[in-house]
Amino acid sequence: MKIVHIASEVFPYMKTGGLADVVGALSSTQADSGHEVSVIIPGYRLAMSHPDALQSERRLRLKIEMGEKFISGDVRVFSPKRNLSIYLICRDEFFDRRNPYGNGERDYEDNAERFIFFAKSAVEAIRLLDLQPDIVHSHDWQASLAPIFLRFSERRYGLTLAIKTILTIHNIAYQGLFPSAVFELTNLPRELNSVDGLEYYGQVNLLKGGILFADQVTTVSPRYAKEIQTTEFGFGLDGVVLSRSEGIIGLINGVDTQVWNPKTDTLIPARFSSNDLKGKATCRTALLRVAGFNPQFTGPLYGIVCRLVEQKGMDLLLENEEFFLKQNCRLVILGSGDQKIEARIRELQNQAPDKVFLNPKLDEAMSHLIEAGSDFFVMPSLFEPCGLNQMYSQIYGTVPIVSRVGGLVDTVIDIDEYATRGTGITHEPNAESLRAALKRSLVLFADKATYQEVQKRGMQTDFSWKKATLGYEKLYSDAL
Repeated sequence: MKIVHIASEVFPYMKTGGLADVVGALSSTQADSGHEVSVIIPGYRLAMSHPDALQSERRLRLKIEMGEKFISGDVRVFSPKRNLSIYLICRDEFFDRRNPYGNGERDYEDNAERFIFFAKSAVEAIRLLDLQPDIVHSHDWQASLAPIFLRFSERRYGLTLAIKTILTIHNIAYQGLFPSAVFELTNLPRELNSVDGLEYYGQVNLLKGGILFADQVTTVSPRYAKEIQTTEFGFGLDGVVLSRSEGIIGLINGVDTQVWNPKTDTLIPARFSSNDLKGKATCRTALLRVAGFNPQFTGPLYGIVCRLVEQKGMDLLLENEEFFLKQNCRLVILGSGDQKIEARIRELQNQAPDKVFLNPKLDEAMSHLIEAGSDFFVMPSLFEPCGLNQMYSQIYGTVPIVSRVGGLVDTVIDIDEYATRGTGITHEPNAESLRAALKRSLVLFADKATYQEVQKRGMQTDFSWKKATLGYEKLYSDAL
């Protein structure tokens, strides 16, 4: 098949979260499987400085209609491996910035213009380059209008640009919600600025447009596909999702085992496997030392890697600060985000520097070390479309402690509910249930034999993209 992915980020060229990991690993695995794969992303400053992109060549000069004016841009391309091409939509005014979406405190004011331009440019590149894909697969709100732009381009030029379009919702909480005047930038028929189109309570909702007009809508776990059809998890779009309920499919993401594999990982101080865990002990000692703790500490070591925001359950964690202060344990956190949450964690660190450590930087090597060196990985998310860290944790022999939401339910088996199959500890998304889960972890850690059995079961679970890609191949085939 010929497949085109349109996304706002892809690892290793631009990454702010799991979206980049998913698009990067999925497209790479599809290319390895013999499909002809293209990925279209914005030409961000960071992406353009990557060694691969430095070898890119200019293919097109674009002229994109944006309301009453035309805006120009370039398309550059490079091929990092066989069957895989990366296309960069370049316009310095929009994408030559330090960060992709905002300045750290708030979103860029021109994000609507930036990503409408990106989606239109992606479709125009498909047309002018004559890519002729079977599938155009868009990801999240930044690319969600590509399916409708593609169909209107087909009408305009009297040709077929793609057989089917697919939109994957990685997180419905982020929708691309903008003032109503933004609709003019789409150049779509005015009747689509209505309740049956992009209009949303007097505003324009880009993700809504994608949900309504893509041929197929998917999410990143079966549980999340059901959750977003409810008022609790739909973030105001549950009614729109329900209108497509018969066609919404949840597919679990995979893990890029070329990047996340304790047997081969060069970012950790020692390699290990389920048959030989000595290297994990070395990683644990290294993590304790990096955090400024006593490297000889023998109690449980808890790790967290996430954005420090309410969605990730950081308030629930802080409501259980007494556990980490009073119990004989250590806590290492990597992440940044909400300034109030970050400040509270810093206060906790200042109060007990021998027990709590925070690294607020974007540090890929540190994230690998936390996964490899921790005894438990904590993910108390209020909602989690799929999640990747709980899978990384199991692969690295780190027992996950997760909320019973979204993809966490689909990928972690509770040790109390299934004693012979359990791979982690699950809890309801509230502070009291998390407290009980943390106490359960102490009991498990004290039972070394059982703890090691749980470790090995997690490490032997197949979370690879080779397995996950089969679901996408069936999805594409069924759609076609």
